Amino acid sequence: MKFMTAEPFRIKMVERVKKTTKEERQKWLKESAYNAFKLRAENVYIDCLTDSGTSAMSSEQWSALMLGDESYAGCKSFYKLEESVQDIFGLPYVQPTHQGRAADYIMAKIYAKEGKYAIGNMHFDTFRGNAEVLGALAVDYVVDEGKDTSSPSQPFKGNIDINKMKRLIEEKGSEQISVVIITVTCNNNGGQPVSMENIKEVSELAREYKIPVVIDSARLSENAYFIQQREEGYKNKSIKEITREMFSYCETATMSSKKDGLVNIGGLFVTRNHEVFQQAQQLAIVHEGFITYGGLTGRDMEALAVGLQEGCDQQYLEYRINQVKYLGDRLEENGIPIIKPTGGHGVYVDGRRFFPHISQDQFPSQRLVVALYEEAGVRAVELGACAFGSKNTITGEPIWPELETMRIGISRRVYTNSHMDVIANALGEIYKNRDQYKGLKLVYEGPIVSLRHFTAGFDLL
Repeated sequence: MKFMTAEPFRIKMVERVKKTTKEERQKWLKESAYNAFKLRAENVYIDCLTDSGTSAMSSEQWSALMLGDESYAGCKSFYKLEESVQDIFGLPYVQPTHQGRAADYIMAKIYAKEGKYAIGNMHFDTFRGNAEVLGALAVDYVVDEGKDTSSPSQPFKGNIDINKMKRLIEEKGSEQISVVIITVTCNNNGGQPVSMENIKEVSELAREYKIPVVIDSARLSENAYFIQQREEGYKNKSIKEITREMFSYCETATMSSKKDGLVNIGGLFVTRNHEVFQQAQQLAIVHEGFITYGGLTGRDMEALAVGLQEGCDQQYLEYRINQVKYLGDRLEENGIPIIKPTGGHGVYVDGRRFFPHISQDQFPSQRLVVALYEEAGVRAVELGACAFGSKNTITGEPIWPELETMRIGISRRVYTNSHMDVIANALGEIYKNRDQYKGLKLVYEGPIVSLRHFTAGFDLL
C-alpha cells in the first residue's frame, strides 16, 4: 500500500502573521517606491523574497545554541563547526564569516583580478558587485538550455558551457582568466543544478590551464540531491558522498550558510590551499573578527554545525525539493509560465511570457512582484531587467538580460503546502487579468548597477 507523505518534522512553535487589506498594501507599495526590499516584513503575509536566512531551526539546533562558547580566540564552538564542515566538504581549511557575501568578498579579493576574466555559469549578484568594484570582468557561460525557460528536458540547466569557456581561454590567453566559479545550484536561472560530469569537466579544463576553480556552494545539498536523483551512477550514493566528490574538483568553496546550512546568519570560506587559507585568515581578521569566530557568535557556529548535517538528510531533501515542485505544478495548472523543470529553492515565473505586452524597459517581472504583493500580501523578488540589467560602459545604453523572471523563494521548513496554494491561486487570478496591468519606470538606481535592485525606486506607468 502506498501512503501519502508529509513534512518530516512536527511544528512545535508558530509565529503569528498579519493579514492586511489591499488598500493598506497599495499605500505601503507607494511608500516603498514599489520595491519589495523596502517593505516592512511585518506587513507581509507570505514572505518569498528570499530563501536566505529564513529557515526554521530544529530543536537540535536550538539545543546546540545553549552550548555556544563566546571565547574570542580558540572558541570550542569553532572546532565543532570545523569538524562538521570538513565532514561535508572534504576540504581541510575552514574560515567562518558573518554571512555569505563576506566570504564572497574574501574570495573576490584573492581570486578576482583587475582587467581579468572570472568565468561562471551565472555569477551571483554579490560576487558580480565585488568584481565590478575590483575591475574584474565577470562573464556568464551557462549552457544555452539554461536560458530556455520552457523546456523541461534538460536535467542540469546550471552547467557551464565547456566550449564557450575553452574558446575564451584560447582567444584571451589563460593568463587573462583569473578564476572559474561554479555556482551550485545556479540561482539566476531557477535554482538549476550542475551535474557532477560538468563540475569534473570544468575542473579538468581549468587545471590544464592552471586556472583555480571555486564552487559557490550556498545550496550544496540541494545540488547533491539532484545529482543523486538525475545523474547516472549516483542513485545509491549518500548526499555527503556526493558533496565530497563535488568539492574534490575545486580549490576553494564559499558558502552563504543561510541557505542549506539551515541557519539565520553565517558564511564559510573553505579551501584545500594553505597559502590561500592564510590570505583568507588575514582578510577575516581585518573585516570579520578573529579567525576562530569570523564575525559569528559561538551560538551561531553551534547551530550551523548541526544545520549543515540536517541539510544533508535524505528525508529532509525529499520534502524540500518536492514542496518547490508542488508549487510549480500548481502554477502550471493555472497556465502560468515558469522555468522548467523546477529547481531547488524556488519557482521562477517568466515575466516576459506572463506580461507579453510589457517591454523589458518597463520591468515586467518587477511589475509582477508588485501585483502579487498588492493582491495577496505575498512578497517575491525580481530577477530580470533591474537585477541583471547592465549598461554599455562606453555609451551608457542599457543592456537587457536574456532571462526575465520573478523568483518565489521558498523558506526551508517554514511554510506548508496550504501557503503554496495561496500563492498559486493569487497568481492565477493575476494571470487571468494580466492585460489590465501596465509596466513601471525606474526613478532611482544606485551607483553599482549589478546591485541596484536592492535599493531601486520605481513608479507606476
